[in-house]
Amino acid sequence: MTNQFAFLWYAFLFMIYLAIQVLVVHYWALFGYAFCFVYLEFLLILPLATNRGLLMGLAFLLGLLVDGFYDTLGIHAAASVLVAYLRPFYIGLLSSKEEVPALRLRETGFYWFLNYSLGLIFLHHLAVFFLQQFSLHLWLDTFMRVIASSLFTVFVVILNQYLFYSPTGRYAG
Repeated sequence: MTNQFAFLWYAFLFMIYLAIQVLVVHYWALFGYAFCFVYLEFLLILPLATNRGLLMGLAFLLGLLVDGFYDTLGIHAAASVLVAYLRPFYIGLLSSKEEVPALRLRETGFYWFLNYSLGLIFLHHLAVFFLQQFSLHLWLDTFMRVIASSLFTVFVVILNQYLFYSPTGRYAG
């Protein structure tokens, strides 16, 4: 993929993930307890070679735009920047950068992508819900929301990977 085409493709994906989050997923809540933040998938699938400053800038912009629609005063921006900052370290914990051709399910395999996405999504949700609560008064309830929302989001992200990023619509490996 040429650099110009890649830039246009990721700019398009940025807008699509933001639109899906704000117009569709915003209204998804399992029992009023688990919430889905599918916009994180954009940050998860950006190429490994993405400059860290650019990655953190995109995370901040995406989080800030989500905050604008959710009226959450920078909580998503802070949590998204945290994910963008920790992403290279977390990838290094899972494997060397040379072993991972691209950060998509079909290239990494199911278990690697599950560990990768679950870890970063859990950290994001931990930051979002505890910043939103801003208290340890109901820490168990908040932690249960983190777990339920993380599992819900990971399920949607993996389903999305199977439906839209696999050449046959499903992953055979």
